[in-house]
Amino acid sequence: MRYVIAVLAIAGIAVSFLALAEHYASPVMPIDVVHSNWNSAYVNQSPYAEVHGIPVAVLGIAGYALLVVLALLRRRVLMVYFAGIGLAYALYLTDIEAHVLHVWCVYCVSSLILIILITFFAFGALIFDPTPRRLPKS
Repeated sequence: MRYVIAVLAIAGIAVSFLALAEHYASPVMPIDVVHSNWNSAYVNQSPYAEVHGIPVAVLGIAGYALLVVLALLRRRVLMVYFAGIGLAYALYLTDIEAHVLHVWCVYCVSSLILIILITFFAFGALIFDPTPRRLPKS
């Protein structure tokens, strides 16, 4: 299970790098929301795309990297904790896209799906295999 989580988190790192590229891309013009519901550059260049000057995509890269490390180290409780934080923040950003910006970012939606899967698998690993396997003493 830890390898599945690690692979999903690596995919999250890749998606976050793509979002970061959109953040630093050429400025985009405001879109006609009536005719378009998807514009990653618009979302990633909005005022909501930074937290204290740090692009949200950088936070995503760091968060997913942390989840890779926690998965490979079999730190199940910490993995569930940080995956839950990531999921809560992704849901908050999705709410901003839906109710403030009225436009969707394909990278943000992809990241939301990945963090949902990671959280699901992290809970599964915690519940169904709560103790790490110990090698018998020789």
